[in-house]
Amino acid sequence: MTARGSRSAHRAAQADAFDRIGERYDEAFPYKGGQIASAEWVLRKLRPGARVLDVGCGTGLPTARQFVDAGCHVTGIDISPVMLELADKHVPEADLRRVDVVDLDATLGRFDAVVAYFSLSMLPRGEIMSALLKLHELLVPGGWLAVGMVEMDVDDVLIQVLGAPVRMTGYPRCSLRAVVEEAGFSVREQMDLAYVPANDGDPLEMQIFLNCRRNTF
Repeated sequence: MTARGSRSAHRAAQADAFDRIGERYDEAFPYKGGQIASAEWVLRKLRPGARVLDVGCGTGLPTARQFVDAGCHVTGIDISPVMLELADKHVPEADLRRVDVVDLDATLGRFDAVVAYFSLSMLPRGEIMSALLKLHELLVPGGWLAVGMVEMDVDDVLIQVLGAPVRMTGYPRCSLRAVVEEAGFSVREQMDLAYVPANDGDPLEMQIFLNCRRNTF
């Protein structure tokens, strides 16, 4: 299989998994305090009317809704048609598009801020740096980036999420910070939060949130 074909198959499998998860996602992962706090940090840096890109917007809750309510112009991208349908119901004001982060280009314009909460975890490590460099290009000089990931030392490993097979990637916290800085961002704030799952049988996880600024050099 060619690299392009392999990438296409990977994307299709990930999209299918989240199509299957659909409306159950927000119910299964109701505790989004770290994500909300990270977005609030970004909002304090922005003026009303700022352009914000939500990478892997999912159902649109809470992030796209949070930025729209604050007066921002939000573009949300996702590879799951079902998730985008849900986002359209929750945040009809947003510009929603079925786009893979690795396929982003300048046609979307420039953004004052980009947020990527757990969406980069859906990529193999070999593509995460490429995605971060694309986001760097789409940000205005001095623009803001927020990244959230689960702390795991794994690369493109198959994990069951609500009965659907999802391939996930993670880093130890110091390694994630190094990757983001190598892509041209300055980490201004880091939050490490223990996440207690809604289901008693699910393991405790550590979530890492990096609030960053695009370097101008």
